Amino acid sequence: MQLTLDKDIVIQSWSPGELRVNDTLINCNCLIHGKQVFKHWQPAPLSEMTRDDFAAAFELKPEIILLGTGATQLFPSIELITLIMQQGIAFEAMDTAAACRTFNVLNGESRSVVATLLV
Repeated sequence: MQLTLDKDIVIQSWSPGELRVNDTLINCNCLIHGKQVFKHWQPAPLSEMTRDDFAAAFELKPEIILLGTGATQLFPSIELITLIMQQGIAFEAMDTAAACRTFNVLNGESRSVVATLLV
């Protein structure tokens, strides 16, 4: 489900299982880009993620993809990271709280950023 907002997106808070975006509570994995929130992003488990898990993010043609991995910073396979970067897209994996903060900064600078968040 896609939610399009009239104003710029600000991720207000994150706690395990819950994300607050522009006063809207989200309790599922999601992708966030520009003024859009794509709810119910259903990637494979982190160790099994493939290019297909990021297909929706690629369609948005971002300059950077942030992967929020929950309460702890974890990394997908080096093969996946390499594949994403070979597309000319920067990629950063970090805990979800850090990904939310980074998204807010980059989006506030009008950068083309997609946050892929494991809530």
